[in-house]
Amino acid sequence: MAEDPYKLLGVEKTATEAQIRAAYRKLAKKHHPDLNPGDKAAEERFKAISAANELLSDTDKRARFDRGEIDAAGQERPERQYYRDYAGSAGARDYAGAGGGRPPPGWQGGEDVDLGDILGEMFGQRRPAGPRRGADRRYSLAIGLLDAVNGARQTITLPDGGTLEVVIPAGIDDGQTLRLRGRGGPGAEGGPAGDALISVQVYPHPLFRREGGDILLELPVSLREAVLGGKVTVPTPSGAVALSVPAGAENGRRMRLRGRGVPAHGGKPAGDLIVTLKLMLGPADPALAEFLRANPGPAFDPRAGLGGEAT
Repeated sequence: MAEDPYKLLGVEKTATEAQIRAAYRKLAKKHHPDLNPGDKAAEERFKAISAANELLSDTDKRARFDRGEIDAAGQERPERQYYRDYAGSAGARDYAGAGGGRPPPGWQGGEDVDLGDILGEMFGQRRPAGPRRGADRRYSLAIGLLDAVNGARQTITLPDGGTLEVVIPAGIDDGQTLRLRGRGGPGAEGGPAGDALISVQVYPHPLFRREGGDILLELPVSLREAVLGGKVTVPTPSGAVALSVPAGAENGRRMRLRGRGVPAHGGKPAGDLIVTLKLMLGPADPALAEFLRANPGPAFDPRAGLGGEAT
């Protein structure tokens, strides 16, 4: 029997969608097979929490589970039948009738009764309702920033052990949902399958930060490079390029490499790579220190204009 999905995710039954999503992300990151290679226990736990998230993130399924109509695995529970469900059905005698009780009000008798209909109602059977579309299934996929920028192919491990191949389009945003048509739950009575809905979470990158279509990079430069200028190698999401640093460049100067950000996608133009220079002095250099003592240079106060005086 599948474990209670609320307990699996560690949330209360009153949890909001945001709380459920946050709980799932935390657990998925901890137990994902890619982060725990060879750990069967982590793999099974990941499958279980993915199934729990799929059920609770679907508003209709969650409501049905809370009402007891489906179990934790999403399977239909047999519908309970009570006296009141069929005591007044057409052609049925009052349940006190075996002892001489009176028939239900309005019962005329003499009608043709379909015994199959009565038994079907008594035992919870239903006539086919025609083709029905399968349920959508929801999954989460965590990817790196470079995969989100450039596009990639990823494989999702499903709760049942199967896999789902996902094409990540270039320029996808954090929190965006991909729809894979026909990859959800199977249809009934010849109906079409549902869709797979993939919610994408983008992990931060150690060097790059994204702002819309632009990519931001803080680039360390040496004192020599800042003073004398020259070409330096700059990493970009699509590969390294050369950047000309002007002589006398100051710390914090921003330089723009056009078209080196997020590629053009969905009618949007390519973004830029915005480089912010970060001056790094490096290890102490006695020769440089001696040179500066002997050559004070022109008067320059980098703090001029800040206002106020030391007290």
